[in-house]
Amino acid sequence: MTKIRFAIHHLTVLCALALLLITHGAAQDLGPKIDEYLSAVVKQGRFNGSVLVARDGKVILSKGYGLANLEWELPNTPQTKFRLGSITKQFTASSILLLEERGKLSVEDPLCKYVTDCPEAWKEVTIHHLLSHTGGVPNFTSFPDYNKTMMIPATMEGLIARFKDKPLDFKPGEKMSYSNSGYILLGHIIEKVSGQSYERFLQENIFGPLKMTNSGYDRNERVIKQRATGYSRRGDAVVNSAYIDMTIPHGAGALYSTVEDLYQWEQALFGGKLLQPKSLAAMTTPVKNDYAYGLGVNQQFNRKAISHGGGINGFSTFLVYYPDDKVAVAVLRNFDGGGPGPGAIARDLAAIVFGEKYEIPRERVAIKVDPKIYDAYVGQYEIGPNFILTITREGDHLMGQPGGQAKAELFPESETKFFLKVVDAQVTFVKDDKGQVTDLILHQGVDQLAKKIK
Repeated sequence: MTKIRFAIHHLTVLCALALLLITHGAAQDLGPKIDEYLSAVVKQGRFNGSVLVARDGKVILSKGYGLANLEWELPNTPQTKFRLGSITKQFTASSILLLEERGKLSVEDPLCKYVTDCPEAWKEVTIHHLLSHTGGVPNFTSFPDYNKTMMIPATMEGLIARFKDKPLDFKPGEKMSYSNSGYILLGHIIEKVSGQSYERFLQENIFGPLKMTNSGYDRNERVIKQRATGYSRRGDAVVNSAYIDMTIPHGAGALYSTVEDLYQWEQALFGGKLLQPKSLAAMTTPVKNDYAYGLGVNQQFNRKAISHGGGINGFSTFLVYYPDDKVAVAVLRNFDGGGPGPGAIARDLAAIVFGEKYEIPRERVAIKVDPKIYDAYVGQYEIGPNFILTITREGDHLMGQPGGQAKAELFPESETKFFLKVVDAQVTFVKDDKGQVTDLILHQGVDQLAKKIK
């Protein structure tokens, strides 16, 4: 019996060792595939940033690509610091839930409990509504004057005043519409309840305890070592991004971090090192349109994916976690235009990890077509509630303008298929049997059919 038990134990050890070696070998095989994909995109001049991919507690790849500063030709590294844009929102949501755990507030509290001279329109809005973008508070970054006001420093009171007198877009809880204004208000609530600045609260309650030493609130005037410079595309040229005063994005998008710090964050958040299980469940349970609290939650590759992207002048970012497989992908880019975007890259890298289909993005080339065909495409197309894409012709150029955003040129790949250079998106115009344009399909991550309404 002793010999049998010894043999069984010996066999178990060998099987475990073999499994470990197979897993380690698979991770080693994935690294070169991921690097091959990213190197191809970099070679096309379509990616500049840092990437980390990890599975089951082991980093498969952590590497910088391209330059953190074009003028000095300084390379990106895993330690390069990038502005996060709206990835910030999950840190804001976590801070609210920490305060709720400590009995300082409830997500069911009315917003007006924390806002002086609260407008009548906000009486039914709760913290829950703000966290899930279901409050109807209009998004101030979509206002026509935003490109000018983003450059002007603001106090919290002054920032809230920019949208305080606007009517709600809809009755609270009725719909979901992404609103940076809501997360500005959440940043205000954190400061009012904690008695600390938003920056100090995060430092003492998240970044410090989790040893995220390369993360913080970005300030224009502050000297931050290894901070990347942000760039934009203007036509075919790369330029320094437009200035934004960092008092403006606050709790909606003002943080900076590195791919390595964000991996620590994913491990801590989903490893139960920050929030209680009840709070984490609330943060990752969708309310409407696959959006929970500062995080999107959906299915990808038949797996649960918890993610959020970000975009701020000169930077575009994406962070996704697949909890069932403990796979994390962080893509940080110091470039805010062109494609593929960080979300598309993160998806492809996850596909490599899971053995799913993916393609190395190809460089799109514009062809010459008769500009007269553009006249048939001019009009308005409804992509979704409160989301209209306006197509216009300006001379020999076809332009697209999503509601509240800047115009961008559409470049022809054929007489019906067009692509954008400022973002990774394509448009296909759909005609009926009589040759009349009835719809368009927007290809951006997923395909969205938009009916021509005017």
